Amino acid sequence: MTDDPSTDVARRLEAILLIVEEPQSLVSLAAAVGAPVAAVRQAIEGLVDDYDGRAGGPRRGFELREVGGGWRLYVRAEHDDLVSEFVNTQAPSRLSQAALETLAVIAYKQPVTRGQVASIRAVNVDSVVRTLLARGLVTEVFTDPDTGAIHYGTTDALLVNLGINSLDELPRISPLLDDGADGFDAEVVR
Repeated sequence: MTDDPSTDVARRLEAILLIVEEPQSLVSLAAAVGAPVAAVRQAIEGLVDDYDGRAGGPRRGFELREVGGGWRLYVRAEHDDLVSEFVNTQAPSRLSQAALETLAVIAYKQPVTRGQVASIRAVNVDSVVRTLLARGLVTEVFTDPDTGAIHYGTTDALLVNLGINSLDELPRISPLLDDGADGFDAEVVR
């Protein structure tokens, strides 16, 4: 027995949608599953109806939403607290070196964008920032209306974990940094 081609497109879309971290346009999804945009649009509509319980099945705990010109799976709002609690209790108690470095940059430079943090650290920080968000140590402070860049800052949970009352209690970082004097003669040429 062979599957209906539209069912096959829908299943392939589900596989892609389960792993994407950013909303995907219809064109991007069509390229990913090797199907025409019209077929992808129809399959998306069918999946939305299915997940919302309009296709005869149960309403799912997740939904397929169009956000920012693209499609992505999201947890339904009524399950946000449950998922947040689960993620926070499943998270390991220690942060990786990359997470600690990223957290330090955000703490000292906030509000700061991922791009700015990546520039300072000279590595991609997307997954590390997602981890810090999931752990509740950083939060989205605001979105720049001109660029759409999200600015991040630390949360009260970070203060609690560090045992301090405010960011003013963070150690001053300048004494820990190299002053750049190595390699220069003691005399200044004028």
